[in-house]
Amino acid sequence: MPEHTAASRLGLSGLCFLLQILNILLFAVFVRYSPESSPGQCPPQLNCSRRNSDSGFQQPRSQGVPIQVLLSLGLLVAFLCRYGPGSAATSILIIAFAIQWAVLIQGIFYFLLNGKIHVGAQSLVSADFCTAAVLISTGAVLGRVNPVQLLLLALLEVTVCTLNEFILLSLMGVSDSGRSLTLHTFGAYFGLVVSRFLHQPHKDKGKREELQSMGQQRDVFAVLGTIFLWIFWPSFTSNAENWAVLNTYFSLVASTVATFILSPVLCEESTPRMVQIQDATLAGMAVMGMAGEMLVTPFGALIAGFLVGLISPLGFRFLTPVLHSRLKIQDTCGVHNTHGLPGILGALLGTLLTLLATADTYGDRLELVFPLVAQGSRTVTHQALIQLSALPLTLLLAALGGCLTG
Repeated sequence: MPEHTAASRLGLSGLCFLLQILNILLFAVFVRYSPESSPGQCPPQLNCSRRNSDSGFQQPRSQGVPIQVLLSLGLLVAFLCRYGPGSAATSILIIAFAIQWAVLIQGIFYFLLNGKIHVGAQSLVSADFCTAAVLISTGAVLGRVNPVQLLLLALLEVTVCTLNEFILLSLMGVSDSGRSLTLHTFGAYFGLVVSRFLHQPHKDKGKREELQSMGQQRDVFAVLGTIFLWIFWPSFTSNAENWAVLNTYFSLVASTVATFILSPVLCEESTPRMVQIQDATLAGMAVMGMAGEMLVTPFGALIAGFLVGLISPLGFRFLTPVLHSRLKIQDTCGVHNTHGLPGILGALLGTLLTLLATADTYGDRLELVFPLVAQGSRTVTHQALIQLSALPLTLLLAALGGCLTG
């Protein structure tokens, strides 16, 4: 055992050294700061309809996204009794590496100009979103992988996640500013497929017993994570002025109330535990990822949040045991119920709302949400079909990437 522990430490140290040296060399050769320019002076090689200048309304997002990734999603994978402090430290390691790697990989797809990757605030925001998907996947395999394996998971997932995002947002023109598909759905099912390949019956039994004894420690982390989710997440869900902010808040409050309705019935407790409220918060965010900037209307956001707030505890109660017994998937943090299912529902809701995308209903916002429809190069029906086709494509890429990683 001492030799094995020493080998594990040296393996982690060596891999961190090699990956960091690789990042430094690639940054030195390819990465440069983006030149200051207005949207009208944007080079034709860059898709500036998606990546506006790094000033103005982008600044809050560039500050809020890293806070969410580190404090909110990072705390989700730091609750196991035996692995709490270590999980938090590993989360920081994954974040530190994945952001660097995402800047490079996304730069190749998005920001490459004359052989150089031009980075700015928006490129960092995009890298943070991709890192958040990695953290979601980590939640599905936590407790059964070591830091070396998590680094390799991040290395592969960032690459596939960027490919999926590039195909959906740039090539297909899908509207998914809040990342129902490219973050929540992709991250959840990528991690679930990896978890399937890691299935070991004897060890998984021990992990289930540990999950039952999480107790107070997880609730402490859940309090902190939930607070930061409520404060920061709605503020950077979209560029379409305040629609997405309001819709996300309405969804959050409705999903939280739904948890107080159903959780006491399913769990036989007078009030839900804090971790259940955190799950409802995540589900309310995920369902508004695509639809939030569309014409949901306030009552529509309340309905969507309420429904997803019911689905999440039902999934934990009835669907999670089926995933483990029938499909041999041990979902440690329950990412299927808090990210996967709400992400799929958000994508379907966004597809339906796309059919309402007209100049009369959206006004000037139509150019921000559906630029191709506003320009007349697509009909709303065509755009809705594109939005719908993005869901199976995301699931396919997540499954293939998860198989390779697993």
